[in-house]
Amino acid sequence: MAEDLSWDAALLGAGAAVLAYDIGGTDTKAALFDSAGRMLGLSRTATPLRGARTGEAVLDLVEKIAAGFALDYPGVHPQAVGMVAPGIVDDGSGVGVRSSNLGWENVPFKALAESRLNLPASFSHDVRAAGEAEHRLGAAQPFRDVVVIVIGTGIAASIILDGRAHVAGGFAGEIGHSIVDPRGDLCPCGAAGCLETMASAGAIVRRYAQAAGRCSEPAPTDAKQVLALARAGDPHARRVWDEAVDALALVIEQLVSALAPEAIVIGGGLSQAGDALFVPLRDRVGALLSFHRPPRLLPARIGENAGLIGAALRARAAVEGPAATGVLPLKGTACP
Repeated sequence: MAEDLSWDAALLGAGAAVLAYDIGGTDTKAALFDSAGRMLGLSRTATPLRGARTGEAVLDLVEKIAAGFALDYPGVHPQAVGMVAPGIVDDGSGVGVRSSNLGWENVPFKALAESRLNLPASFSHDVRAAGEAEHRLGAAQPFRDVVVIVIGTGIAASIILDGRAHVAGGFAGEIGHSIVDPRGDLCPCGAAGCLETMASAGAIVRRYAQAAGRCSEPAPTDAKQVLALARAGDPHARRVWDEAVDALALVIEQLVSALAPEAIVIGGGLSQAGDALFVPLRDRVGALLSFHRPPRLLPARIGENAGLIGAALRARAAVEGPAATGVLPLKGTACP
């Protein structure tokens, strides 16, 4: 187990002690939250990718980590478990409907976790959970109509309308697969020119490598390094970064036209670019809008563990109820 992470317990607040897991395409983060809201034993473990058996392997990992927490923190007794993951998730039933990156289909994570751990469980979409955490505790808190976008390995959005999460059976918010260039690169989802193929962290690195060829030694391994090259005057990096911002601005304009949010909060690793992202993004979104109300564009406040904190809030809601935890009720959670 990793060392305890310094965490503002007053932010999460007192409540049930819970286990929380953020299952990603590369790593799985886990933590134990005590009754004071303190995050204990934050760990990061490689997600076991086993094709069709990935769901079962992930549950094995969840169970193993829970056993480790029981040994390391014998005085903390979790009352529920919250898990979040990417893909199509039916939050209401706790089923992982589909995840192309993780390889599962129709896995009843909530029911299986409850059976294995003998605890109430929740299974939710990672970005929707992060969005709820931002709306409860972070930069989205002042707004009733707000979209929280997370840009990392993939891109997705948490849509909150009239103070409630809009889920649509798990299909809402998959903006990473909005088409920004029909003649663009093929996306793993099967479409061409998705936003993720231009503006995700991995896409920025890949597109720079394609543009620069052997001109860059050593080759950058993350989007931050590409941005550093752009700031230093590298023309290939500048073009790749500008095109990523253009693509993101186009999708934000579409969100504003359809939903008219008061604000759009951007999280994930790319949001740490600061003015290099937000200044040109505000300019380009403003240039695309006509009569629409321009939203405030804000960086996320909670940081890289927003999904994990959202999982903890969902776990607390499983035992305390939404009213006690402040977690937003869901709209349209049933799959057709």
